[in-house]
Amino acid sequence: MTAATGRLRPTDARADDATDLDRGTSRAVRRRSLHLLGQLLRPRAGALAGAGALVVISTLAQVSGPLLVQAAIDTALPALREGDPTRLVVVGGIYVLAAVLGGLCAGAYVRAAARVAQSVLLELRRRVFRHTQRLSLEFHESYTSGRVISRQTSDLEALRELFDGGLTGVVSSLMLMVFTAGALFYVDWRSGLVLLVALVPAWLLTRWFQRRSQQSYREQRTASARLIVKFVETMTGMRAVQAFRREATDDAEYGRLGEQYRDANLRIFGVNGRYQPGLVLIGNLTVAAALAYGGWRVVEGTLDVGALVAVLLYVKRFFQPIQQLGMFYNALQSAVAALEKVSGLLAEEPTVVEPSDPTPLPSPRGEIRLQDVTFGYGDGPVVLPRLDLTIPAGQTVALVGSTGAGKSTLAKLVTRFYDASAGRVLLDGVDVRDVSGTDLRRAVVMVTQEAYLFSGSVRENIALGRPDATDAEVEAAARAVGVHEFVTSLPEGYDTDVNKRGGRVSSGQRQLLSFARAFLADPAVLVLDEATSSLDIPGERLVQRGLQTLLADRTAIIIAHRLSTVDIADRVLVLEHGRVLEDGAPADLVAAGGRYAAMQAAWRDSVA
Repeated sequence: MTAATGRLRPTDARADDATDLDRGTSRAVRRRSLHLLGQLLRPRAGALAGAGALVVISTLAQVSGPLLVQAAIDTALPALREGDPTRLVVVGGIYVLAAVLGGLCAGAYVRAAARVAQSVLLELRRRVFRHTQRLSLEFHESYTSGRVISRQTSDLEALRELFDGGLTGVVSSLMLMVFTAGALFYVDWRSGLVLLVALVPAWLLTRWFQRRSQQSYREQRTASARLIVKFVETMTGMRAVQAFRREATDDAEYGRLGEQYRDANLRIFGVNGRYQPGLVLIGNLTVAAALAYGGWRVVEGTLDVGALVAVLLYVKRFFQPIQQLGMFYNALQSAVAALEKVSGLLAEEPTVVEPSDPTPLPSPRGEIRLQDVTFGYGDGPVVLPRLDLTIPAGQTVALVGSTGAGKSTLAKLVTRFYDASAGRVLLDGVDVRDVSGTDLRRAVVMVTQEAYLFSGSVRENIALGRPDATDAEVEAAARAVGVHEFVTSLPEGYDTDVNKRGGRVSSGQRQLLSFARAFLADPAVLVLDEATSSLDIPGERLVQRGLQTLLADRTAIIIAHRLSTVDIADRVLVLEHGRVLEDGAPADLVAAGGRYAAMQAAWRDSVA
């Protein structure tokens, strides 16, 4: 989405959510999500088994209560009338011990389950972050930052809610239902049949709830992701929003998305508002039926009073876990929708992959060759059709041409942000696909127009490519591009924090710092993609002097619309539609009077 238009592209959040929604209904997506969950839980099987043992003991202690009440009423109280308090004391002591044991085991189980849950969430957060960094540039150019943030925040938060309370609740609830039903049939199997009859409407109501809540929670996750995407992208593009007075339009759009999120939540509450009271009604009617049937049998003399009390307690307790399971299903549906999105992100594969057996480049010289290279972005048109090009080591080549001529695409292929669709890109005779990422990033460095600075000191930003560089080396790199005096004028010099995204310095100063970063990295090949566009004329002249020092004895590819930057090049390539129209020294091309000469003349007229 662009802040200026306020519209979502087909590759943006809405298309993604629709795609996710379609895929979420498929078995493949469910299998993928369950596989991810299994991967996370499998190493923690021992801890889960220990937690399971604790919940079994806790549940047995809880279920023993009505049986002990029955024993007290039917055996201990008659013995007390006959002057024997021993049975009542024993039953009462066992009841207290069971209560204490159940409470202790329940607390230990919650703590053990929480440790497992938090370790799973920590691993998942690390996986998402690590995998997102590993994905190729193609992914990041199509997958918006808002969607990535949604995966790391709201989706993982939904999983946290499931793991923190949901899993502990559902396991104990299932255990309690099973043991309660077993104990009820043990006390009086006829009353157990009453419970079985009541399970029919409870099951039908639960199935209705599952279907409705599943759809509602997917809608909620989709609405949440759209809202986050809109907020993040508006804040990121605030300069364009304010420059084009888009505040009112974006506010209306955000309000509309907020209303969709609110409505999705209200639909969930509406479903819950029918399900929970329905279960309460079924439970109360079942207790009434068990009381009427059991009371009649007590009068007939076929059921003891203590057994009737135990039956009523068990029937009442049986429906309480069903309500808890209903609440768990709410969290489960939200978490399943979130897990599908997270697993989808983790299922993305890099289009630029590391070689299985990389060819080492211990001392790269910087010779570049493109052999019959063809390239197009995705399913789009071909950008570079069968390009052949050789750049000898140490040569500085400038790429010029109109927008869309293929200049930046060529740079992305040389730096291997993308792989050629056909043909080969060679560095010192080695296909870049056979070079490890570490060797390639050490040999080839690209400086772009964006000049991104991270939160931290000036020194840390310059030393980004060489964290082990000494202070003297960092300052030498800054002097080489003429930024040393500016840095020393800052409040804390090289230790000054540049703030988020370099907000403390101007765009031109950010560009100079990015040059210093590239200088310090000392690559064999340096690619400058519109890297001087943010500099004023004095700043550009200063950088050009530093560039002449840096580019000596190394290969350089300079992409620039400012033809003043091209003057330091040994060779100029004029590109159009991915083809080389002119190739030669700048002076020779001007003298030839072709396309480059016309561009040079137009440039000089514009700055005259």
